[in-house]
Amino acid sequence: MQSPGPAFLQPRSVAADSPRGDTYNRCMPDPTRRFSLAARLIREIDRGLRTVAASNVAARPNPAGNSAETVGEAASRRHAASLMRVNHAGEIAAQALYHGQALTARDPKVRAALLEAAQDETDHLAWCEDRVRELDGRTSLLSPVWYVGAFAIGAITGLAGDRTSLGFVAETEKQVVEHLESHLHELPEGDDRSRRIVEQMQLDEARHGADARHAGARELPRPIRDLMRRTARIMTGTAYRI
Repeated sequence: MQSPGPAFLQPRSVAADSPRGDTYNRCMPDPTRRFSLAARLIREIDRGLRTVAASNVAARPNPAGNSAETVGEAASRRHAASLMRVNHAGEIAAQALYHGQALTARDPKVRAALLEAAQDETDHLAWCEDRVRELDGRTSLLSPVWYVGAFAIGAITGLAGDRTSLGFVAETEKQVVEHLESHLHELPEGDDRSRRIVEQMQLDEARHGADARHAGARELPRPIRDLMRRTARIMTGTAYRI
């Protein structure tokens, strides 16, 4: 019997209580194949403007649920809001990265899977934005910069081939999981609402990375991985303040 192929490219059942199920693994018909590159670029510009300028709407319920607000001290609220602003900026970049990679992906199945993965990031984006507002904070003023830069990186990575592109996904998600773990330790004690959101994000990102590896991701060279870490540190340090 022929092997069904990697999970990254296979349909998966959708849970009854979820509008999408595990979106990174549920391969849908390629929505971009009917459009020219120019038309797709125009659509990506529109998508980018909506991502950074409009309020995003999650398809899944906010993991914070009805948990009580417990962060009352002003300094703690500012710190938690800054951490969640960093996470929001990271989700802006993740949206752009996936869409840039999808734009230049060669295999329609990989392209469709990347676009499906971006749906999880939309949920993360909306949850982080909601939490920042709850803490009387604001999102990063540099969101357009994060989006444009990550989109360019994603598109260039996609041109290097699908396996390299998947390798970039796998390494990015590995580093994001580590970053989110550090935030779980840095959040104010008792900030259950932020912690629930970060924990769900961490689960989703770990799944994205695992699926990319199972799909045949090529491991990136050590210098590239180190450069990604340094770039991420600059971004997170800047987004914490601006």
